[in-house]
Amino acid sequence: MVAGSGPLLPAVAAYLKNKGADVVLIAEQAPFSRLLKFGLGLISLPGKIFQAIGLQRQLVGVPYIKSCRPIAAHGEEKLTGVTLRQGEKIWHVDCDYLACGFHLVPNTELPEMLGCAIENGVVKVDHYQQTSQSGIFCAGESTGIGGLELSLAEGRIAGFAAAGNQDAAINIFAERDKHKRFARMLNETFALRDELKLLPDDGTIVCRCEDVTFARLKNQRSWRDAKLQTRCGMGPCQGRICGPATEFLLGWGMDSVRPPVFAARVESLTNPE
Repeated sequence: MVAGSGPLLPAVAAYLKNKGADVVLIAEQAPFSRLLKFGLGLISLPGKIFQAIGLQRQLVGVPYIKSCRPIAAHGEEKLTGVTLRQGEKIWHVDCDYLACGFHLVPNTELPEMLGCAIENGVVKVDHYQQTSQSGIFCAGESTGIGGLELSLAEGRIAGFAAAGNQDAAINIFAERDKHKRFARMLNETFALRDELKLLPDDGTIVCRCEDVTFARLKNQRSWRDAKLQTRCGMGPCQGRICGPATEFLLGWGMDSVRPPVFAARVESLTNPE
């Protein structure tokens, strides 16, 4: 089963199916009305339409259920099934694997360490992709999730601008704006519904690195308090999984970013070579 939200769900399902998996269904939390509007918006982006058609061909026979979310996973030594909810309907589906992901989150750690301003969860940039720090440019997922084409356009603009060739950068503005419209469609279509905040119960593990349950987190006042009292966010992933989860579920924000940007082995930090 593949569940969660976002355009990567069908892509992951197609990948698994091509590798021999029996994909029983795709559960998408976004409602049909949003998905319909998203589909109509792709008319101006034929390349995206062809991608969608290609995925549909690979997923013939796999149900794609809208307004649907997993509410419980079952099994002792391994997964045996998942309970799903769609509106007031609740039912059980047998499966031995659940691939679950609720859209994508921009990675802004490095820009934050460099002092770049963050706005609405992404790095704030001007028309030339320059951040609030003079001479520092940013492109790609850190400025907002929008797909490969948007990242490439932003990267070209940033490159030309950094090299002092503003005219060449300006020539790419229209292309970037077209892909930004697609990015806005993505964010509007797959925005997480408030009902998802009811998913965790007291036993739900939120911080997988440190095995911290929702029961231990819900009475904390902030991300900092949670780190001090439960070690949430202090494991190998350094809050990359539980950070966005607690931001959505509890309204917290990660109050600091410290090096290394990615978790490193102590051996790597102490080895003189």
